[in-house]
Formats: sequence, structure tokens, C-alpha cells
Amino acid sequence: MMGTMSTFPKARRSQQGYDIEEVEDFLEDARRAYATDARAATAIDSSAIRRMSFTMQKGGYSPAHVDAALERLEEAFARREHERGILEHGEEQWYAKVRERAREALDTLQRADGGRFRRVSRISRGYRIVEVDRFAARIADYLQDGPEISAREVRTAQFEAQFGGYDEDEVDALLDTVVSLMLAVR
Repeated sequence: MMGTMSTFPKARRSQQGYDIEEVEDFLEDARRAYATDARAATAIDSSAIRRMSFTMQKGGYSPAHVDAALERLEEAFARREHERGILEHGEEQWYAKVRERAREALDTLQRADGGRFRRVSRISRGYRIVEVDRFAARIADYLQDGPEISAREVRTAQFEAQFGGYDEDEVDALLDTVVSLMLAVR
């Protein structure tokens, strides 16, 4: 990095922020991916951006600023994926695929309380079942033309831990699918 110019504000030297080099490397990879032909699939897509995490370091980039930029980047990539999907499959077939993915997600979200996701063992911690079930019901309502919920709310959802709770990977995968569906139809 040259000079004192930073891409993002930095956390105080005593506070944790995102590793500057990791953030810069990722953004450079994303810029290259975005600069390629819009019809070509790239190694970086909206889902990869959504799941990106960085090592923490004292005095690193401000997480709030980097996260906001990643959110905008994710939405830009999602728009291109939407356009590419329509170009490749035609609008009708592309939306049919989106509706099918939404139906599959809704099937899971509408299962009975306590049975929506696989549970971890009683000696392991997973997501608090009551909290996940409550949030899942909100998403199910949204998918059935209910009250609005934002992609940011789904993307940043957090749940307390409990022994014997829901499997975190399974819950996170469904939330990731819901965010990608929300972005697909914008």
C-alpha cells in the first residue's frame, strides 16, 4: 500500500478491526472478477461475498465500514448474476428456478416448531431453537407476501446458543439461500 491513503477508516490502534491486507486482497480479486465479461461465471459471486470473513487485527479496518461495502458489492454481483441467469435460461425459466428454490426454503421454514432443522447432540451447542423458530416464521411470512423483511436482517441474524440446539451450519445455509433469493428478485 502506498502513502497514508486507506480504503476504509481504521479502528483505533487498541481496537480490533479487519486485517487490512486480507481486505485489500479480497477487494482486488472482486474488482478483477467484476471486470470480466458479465456473462462469465467467476470465482467470486454474491454468495462468496456474503460468506467472506477476515482475520481481526488491532488497528485494522473498521468492520462496520467494510461490512457496508461488502453488502453493496454483494448486491452488485447479485444483479449481474440475475442478468446472466436471464440471458442463459430466459426470463421465464430463470424465475421458475427462483420460485422452486423459494418453495424448497419455505417447506423447511414451515415445519413445526422444534423440527425445522437438524439438532446437535445434547452435549454440543447449537442455535437456540425458540429464537430460530421465531425468525423462521417471520421469513416464511415474508416469502408468502407477508410483512417486509430486509436482506440485511436475514444476513445479520444472530441467535443465542443452547445445548442440543439447531445445527448452525444447516440454519446458516438456509439463511444464505433466503438472502440469495431476496437479491435474485430485486
